[in-house]
Amino acid sequence: MDHPLTAFDTVRPWRTATLVAVAVAAIELVLLVIVGGTLFARHATAPTTPVRAHAVRATAPIIHATPRKHTTTHLARHQVSVLVLNGNGRHGAASSAAAKVRSHGYPIRAVGNAQRMDYTRSIVMYRPGFEAEGRRLGRDLGIAIVGPLDGLRTAQLHGAKAVLVVG
Repeated sequence: MDHPLTAFDTVRPWRTATLVAVAVAAIELVLLVIVGGTLFARHATAPTTPVRAHAVRATAPIIHATPRKHTTTHLARHQVSVLVLNGNGRHGAASSAAAKVRSHGYPIRAVGNAQRMDYTRSIVMYRPGFEAEGRRLGRDLGIAIVGPLDGLRTAQLHGAKAVLVVG
């Protein structure tokens, strides 16, 4: 004799199918959010390319980018004192960097530790009025990140005109 179907037996396959469909939809939603977020982040951080003159209509004005101002150094290397700070936490990193800076002719004002030890790349910072000297120091050491003082006050420099944070 066959057993009659109960209400529980007729509902169970639909519950399973519904749970599987919801799980698949949730996974698809997560993947779409990840892909969309990645594409949006790339688009938001992508550098804008300048418009080439031949791509512009004749009626549109051509906008020229202002050239980067050329800074000339005013002080000789032996007149630009440098504060060398260890920003990566490796023992002796600042003192070995100070020896390299000294070999280029810069006097070392002081060697110490930075406030943070999570710098991944070395940076050069300069006091106001010493941009050209700071950029030259960066070129001499092969450091691409050069900028004005950030996170340090002039009083903390011990009289140095530039700061090297070793990353």
